[in-house]
Amino acid sequence: MNGEPGTENPIFHMSPSACLFIILDGLGDRQYPELGGQTPLQAAHTPNLDRLAHLGGNGLYHAGYLGEPFPSESAHFALFGYPQALFPGRGPLEALGAGVDLHESDVAVLAHFVSAENRAGKLFVGRDRPEQVAEHEAQALFDQAARFEDWGVEITLHRTKGLFGVLILRGEVSPRITDSNPMRDMAAATDVVAWTEAAGNVRAEATAKALRTYLRRMFHRLDQSNLNISRRQRGLSSINALVTQRAGQLSRIPSFTARTGLKGVSIASGSMFQGLARFIGLASHDVQGAKDVEADFKARLDLAAKLLPEYDIIHVHTKAPDQAAHSKDCRAKRKVIETLDRALASHMPMLSEDPNILTVIASDHSTPSSGPMIHSGEPVPVIMRGETVRRDRIAVYDEVSAACGSLGLMRSTELMQVMVNALEKAKLQGIRESAEERIFWPGPAPGLVLGDENFGPEIDSG
Repeated sequence: MNGEPGTENPIFHMSPSACLFIILDGLGDRQYPELGGQTPLQAAHTPNLDRLAHLGGNGLYHAGYLGEPFPSESAHFALFGYPQALFPGRGPLEALGAGVDLHESDVAVLAHFVSAENRAGKLFVGRDRPEQVAEHEAQALFDQAARFEDWGVEITLHRTKGLFGVLILRGEVSPRITDSNPMRDMAAATDVVAWTEAAGNVRAEATAKALRTYLRRMFHRLDQSNLNISRRQRGLSSINALVTQRAGQLSRIPSFTARTGLKGVSIASGSMFQGLARFIGLASHDVQGAKDVEADFKARLDLAAKLLPEYDIIHVHTKAPDQAAHSKDCRAKRKVIETLDRALASHMPMLSEDPNILTVIASDHSTPSSGPMIHSGEPVPVIMRGETVRRDRIAVYDEVSAACGSLGLMRSTELMQVMVNALEKAKLQGIRESAEERIFWPGPAPGLVLGDENFGPEIDSG
């Protein structure tokens, strides 16, 4: 009963003031006989994820076109609301995250050492991940391949972790060159050439020639080095070649805050994620010392809870599902998913009940637990729980159930747009109050200044 007309109880509307954006890397998968024809996520016991699905809206997400496999860096760029046309490439992000001095005109390329051989005059990769590599051996390899110059291009190698690093190419250079990394064992390295679209481009041709010459020179130098002679004498594989991929170049883009109106922070591991945060203007934090997957994920959620008063959106990332899938063991991936679900338990009041928080749980891409593909092109499931989100009838969190949810299928930058909408900050289409294009409203804009001009009395046209 509301009583007399005009005395109705007031309706209190509350908008979420902050978003917890949790990414379970590589979560999506395919069905397997070992799991009774289910995906690892379907087969896993996930009471906390299922409860969040029950309390919120569900849907699917793909960073590009359905069926198109995405790497984490490109998928995250889309998740943060940026179109692929602005993506700088993986190489520059690794360089930024590793603290490498990178100029806008430089080209950055991922590189790592492999075990290779000269097979009929061509470089053949036997082992992409050589075994039993001592720290002093790894450092010696980087020292021997540290610097090279030819075709007007200066090349320097910077170590990031283990046998992995990033090459910086400086001079009249272009990122429009092919990879040399075959990304598998027992395969020929591919030649470094300019893209067909860049045929005849002087910079692209010079960059390809310089990098090709560097890779050849390093193989001959390293193969006959004392380090590799010693390894072969001990029955170990040589570490005698570099392979490269994902060249890129920095570009100027609007910051995440300028684009979305949200102050953000990323809690993620690895130089790529730290570089991505730096590139788009997010603060960056990480956790250290966790002994296992559950402790690590819980520590990230603990830190996120502490940071909530300072930020509008907090990106919490775990690589664990993706790493489990790369082991090509679907049961191991199921176990990891269950472990992550347990880590959510202590934060469920915040994630499932707090009216001030928009909880978003998603993934960046699908990673199959069997077969030859590195990543696959299926969409991933999304949960969105908050006061402004339509609640649907989905009661479990998985790739198939999510397809029937109220969020539908979101692609490219749409998930970030939906999140900004749920935070009640989305700009009405057609409004342009600022010179910069934005997806939020209201935002900073210059005020209309009244001058001192005297335009005289109004003219009565009547």
